[in-house]
Amino acid sequence: MAACETSGGDGNSEADGAGCGPGGPPGDMNGPTGATEPESSDSLKAFGEVVKAFRKRARLTQEQFAPRVRYSVPTVASIEQGRRFPPASFVDRAEEVLDAFGALRGAARHLSRRPGLASWFRQWTQLEAESVNLCTYECRLIPGLLQTEAYARTLFSERLPPLGDDQIEARLSARTERQRLLRERPNTAFSFIVEEHVLQRGVGASPELLPHVLELAALRNIEVQVMPQKRVTHAGIDGPMQLLETPDNTWYGYCEGQESGQLISDAKVVSMLQMRYARMRSQALSLEDSLSLLRRMRGAA
Repeated sequence: MAACETSGGDGNSEADGAGCGPGGPPGDMNGPTGATEPESSDSLKAFGEVVKAFRKRARLTQEQFAPRVRYSVPTVASIEQGRRFPPASFVDRAEEVLDAFGALRGAARHLSRRPGLASWFRQWTQLEAESVNLCTYECRLIPGLLQTEAYARTLFSERLPPLGDDQIEARLSARTERQRLLRERPNTAFSFIVEEHVLQRGVGASPELLPHVLELAALRNIEVQVMPQKRVTHAGIDGPMQLLETPDNTWYGYCEGQESGQLISDAKVVSMLQMRYARMRSQALSLEDSLSLLRRMRGAA
């Protein structure tokens, strides 16, 4: 069986995903509500100081440096102060503009804070990054790992309370980083079950969404199934869920609400979620029928 990757903390907002804080053991813990900004770290502050030193060495002010790396002055200031995780494009451009001898790229590899991820969601992403199976059922929106940049940007831009430009870019950077799992872990099995109405709504936000999902579904380690609208009820009617299996064959679950999330390690609860997900796979359209529906929807769009 392919793994299951729910859209959980990922689907709704990279920063709002909930779970255990990074220091605590896995368990049934509700993430704190309202905290959407990840805290700074010593490695981020150190990276910022290195950028500032090379910028001053080049005799550039922040106002002169910002347009050369194609970022705003406030974003440059936030990175130099260690308050913002530097996007990969910033690192590459700054390395070139400042002729930093590879120092910035090297320092960036050791940054410890994930961009746009709330502290209570990070433990799930750490487990996710090493998982051998990821399963996702989503009934609200396109799972984060399957989203296009345009779709994700629309979600973040429409959030309430509104997000600032830097916050939106941080969340987009986090989402893009997580999506690398799909191609960089070919031995991890990914399974997605998505409600048909979610896909129909998603096309409006991002016309290229269906071609993107079909491209991913063509990979050997990714399975996408559609839960048809005509099915009145099914085993996942209680809401979205995510499941993952670690390399030592331990399973965890993750469920998310409006402003909270729960990382689940209780074996009985995880077993219940596995039972529901297995039933949903038989209730959703088959892999072949799901792909056929996606192609028809793409043509209609």
